[in-house]
Amino acid sequence: MQTAPLFGAPEIAEDFRADAALVLHLGEAGAFTARLPDQSVDLILTSPPYNLGKDYERRLTLEAYLALQKPIIAELVRVLRQTGSLCWQVGNYVEDGEVFPLDIFYYGLFKQHGLQLRNRIIWHFRHGLHNTKRFSGRYETLLWFTKSDRYTFNLDAVRIAAKYPGKRHYKGKHVGKPSGNPKGKNPSDVWEILLDDWESAFWDIPNVKANHPEKTVHPCQFPVELAERCILALTETGQTVYDPFVGVGSTLIAALKHERRAIGCEREPTYVQIARERITAYHAGTLRLRPLGKPIYEPSGREKVAQTPEEWQAQESCE
Repeated sequence: MQTAPLFGAPEIAEDFRADAALVLHLGEAGAFTARLPDQSVDLILTSPPYNLGKDYERRLTLEAYLALQKPIIAELVRVLRQTGSLCWQVGNYVEDGEVFPLDIFYYGLFKQHGLQLRNRIIWHFRHGLHNTKRFSGRYETLLWFTKSDRYTFNLDAVRIAAKYPGKRHYKGKHVGKPSGNPKGKNPSDVWEILLDDWESAFWDIPNVKANHPEKTVHPCQFPVELAERCILALTETGQTVYDPFVGVGSTLIAALKHERRAIGCEREPTYVQIARERITAYHAGTLRLRPLGKPIYEPSGREKVAQTPEEWQAQESCE
């Protein structure tokens, strides 16, 4: 179920305007960010190109790739409010079979600007390419930085129901009284989004693959649900969210869904057009989205695809 947008169905401005509720710009992230005013953004939430050699990017050496990101990061820090947050979600760079975790390399780039790491969040997903010479990758990381010690953190907006709400203090001056918070408990710094929403060791959010309701032509699409979690926790209604590598617009949709102003930049015209179509569909109530916190499907074992093929059964019986 979609929420009614704060701004109705806003005009999609093609370039930055201080009065615009929604900006979707076609162009390079560095050049566009350089035109934004100082300290004009409350949350920067993005997944930059991973340098994987996808259709939308040219593969570079790791050193050259990171060198290109440095001036963009400098501009992003400039436009971020002193009370703002930056969420940078990345995977791994792989060369000749060796894995280079991008979050490790990015950490130093952000620390050069004095940003403070609040959490290193694991986003776990269950589907992807199967490797034959190493374990298959099933997670990516999200670095949450703040610019200062004064930042927005809405704990009550993301509390979860306690597993044992009836627990009581067993000693001290509060002995016998409930030991938890009536609004729920802190979900910790790593989340699993299942029936016990936000509770355990991972953010277990499905990645956007072929059967995902949000799937478009983008090969590395950002799930709206992942963006929603950050927006709810780290911004207030009416504040501004910026995604400099917005792709097909998932961050913009999440921001609009929760009544935030939204700015996005993307250099690929095809993705900008898809983002426009998705935003229009959202306001029309026709956009398919995976509901926030929806339990991940678990097979019962009765499904045909969950059963051992007859050929394998015959092979096992011969061993």
